[in-house]
Amino acid sequence: MHLQRKRALLFSPGPPERLIVFANFIYLIIALLIYTTYYPPDQPNFQAMDAAFLAVFLVIIFAAFTRIRFRGIEKRIGRESFIHLDQQFSSALTRHSILAIGFFTCTLYGLSLTTFTARIPLVSNFPTLEALICLSLFLLYMVIVWICAWFPYEKLYHSGVSLRAYVLSQISFSIPVILPWVIISGTSDILQALPFELPKKLLATSTGQILFFLFFLLAVALTGPAMIQKFWRCRPLEPGPVRSRIENLSRRAGFTFANIVYWPVLGGRMITAGVMGLVRPFRYLMITEALLEFLSPEEVDAVVAHEIGHVRKKHLQFYLFFFTGYMLISYTLFDVILIAILYIPQLYPLIEQVQGKHSTATSAFFSLGAVLSFLIYFRYIFGYFMRNFERQADTFVFTLFNSALPLVTTLEKIAVTSGQPANKPNWHHFSILERINFLRKCEADRSWISRHDRKIRGSIAVYLAGILLIGALGYALNWGDTGKKLNAHLLEQVLLREIEKNPNNPVAYNVLGDSYVFRKKFEMARQAYEKAILLQPDNYSALNNLAWILATSEDASLRNPGRAVILAARAAELKPTSQILDTFAESLYRNGQIDEAIYIGEKALLSATGDRSYFEKQLDKFRQALENP
Repeated sequence: MHLQRKRALLFSPGPPERLIVFANFIYLIIALLIYTTYYPPDQPNFQAMDAAFLAVFLVIIFAAFTRIRFRGIEKRIGRESFIHLDQQFSSALTRHSILAIGFFTCTLYGLSLTTFTARIPLVSNFPTLEALICLSLFLLYMVIVWICAWFPYEKLYHSGVSLRAYVLSQISFSIPVILPWVIISGTSDILQALPFELPKKLLATSTGQILFFLFFLLAVALTGPAMIQKFWRCRPLEPGPVRSRIENLSRRAGFTFANIVYWPVLGGRMITAGVMGLVRPFRYLMITEALLEFLSPEEVDAVVAHEIGHVRKKHLQFYLFFFTGYMLISYTLFDVILIAILYIPQLYPLIEQVQGKHSTATSAFFSLGAVLSFLIYFRYIFGYFMRNFERQADTFVFTLFNSALPLVTTLEKIAVTSGQPANKPNWHHFSILERINFLRKCEADRSWISRHDRKIRGSIAVYLAGILLIGALGYALNWGDTGKKLNAHLLEQVLLREIEKNPNNPVAYNVLGDSYVFRKKFEMARQAYEKAILLQPDNYSALNNLAWILATSEDASLRNPGRAVILAARAAELKPTSQILDTFAESLYRNGQIDEAIYIGEKALLSATGDRSYFEKQLDKFRQALENP
């Protein structure tokens, strides 16, 4: 490149592209969260053709509004200051990306999009395909934003990037963020479609789902970088002095990788570098052409040292851990939202999704919770660690060199080329001025490095303590007695609401009785079962459960073994399963009819499948009562 062109590009201002790339990651993940927490209604709001027409209409409205907004910025270029226009452009890009999420949500919820996609045979068997169709709609909205944004972008920043290259670059650097989910979800679909029962049984349990997710998340985290760098069309850095210099520095730092590749983000015009990959066979050091063209060899060394610092300080492993931590938090949050519904009477209508009602409002409630938790977590927790990890990677330069001056001059060049104020921070980096000032403090007093390392270790310890507490809460809510009681109370509230609307529903009374039994409210359970039997005399489940209470209750006012025998006999006549026969035998035993109890107990044992030890103990009890009256 000619020196004149180098100078022109080096000192021409440019947008914060790396920040834009991070933002696109966030937008796509939010769209995925909205989709995964959406629960379609039993009946769509519109017919298929009407929904399709409205979907197209929404796209047209969004495109027109977005074009008008960016066209207005384009017209003001040359008449207003660059700084003001740069702020206007960044603001418009952010607002219209958020607006794209809003239009996508309206299409998904208002038009019941998945109700129609589920009718496609292949899609109904592979839910991941349905997700990709829905996310493609969101991507269409984002492509409209990028197309409209390119015109003022090119005129304002003189990037030299074509419209096609700009849009394709935005797409290619956004899509890989959902790659782990696509692989995990797609693999689950395939396992469900295969004619093998073991994988299906495993995925039907919470433990199996967690183990499956963690296994494939780790697998994708290890091997994903190889696929991503192919998807991004990265090409190896050619042999020569630059590559040899980087390889020598890497060997000196004990840093290994699969390859050094060009990173073609926005045509490679950004002065940036990156590293991805947890293990050496799938680890890639990525650098842009602009970095090699605009920085001196010493500055390139400093940037590479920064990236090596991320690996040597285990930042990539921590990022994976922080992502897993978010999954744990969101998993627990789901239960917390249910508890909130329990104790806020005004929200009770939302839980009527059990009967297929208010499902859209309920899923919107969970979507809102998921999106808010995601934004808070990544903005404040993940962002905190990203900022401090970047600072720690900056200070790693002192491990390899006596001075960080080349990194300081690199940051100064980035400040000039970005056109952004040097003191402007963002959620995942300290401002350039803050980074430079800290490096200068470390230059004067190296103890600042160890202080920052201690700060990070302390922060990680606090984070781990918090995650352990949240994990304990999640375990208690899902597998502990607390969670079982809360779930029973939730079910009770749902059933009471259903009974209030449909007082002649025997199934609701029967299940309500089961809930009361679990919570040891036996008198209330008796009343519920009595009502179920009154409404449906042949309800064998209610007959059996009421018989058990009347036969075995420790409350003398509830015990009535004679009636228990009558109820259990009727239940056994209707459905002679081992459990119902056991209730019949126990009722006979409690009523003093030992011979009959042994006879029915033998029938219960013969009909039992699986573990028969309980029925054997019951039969032994009956026989001992006969031998020792």
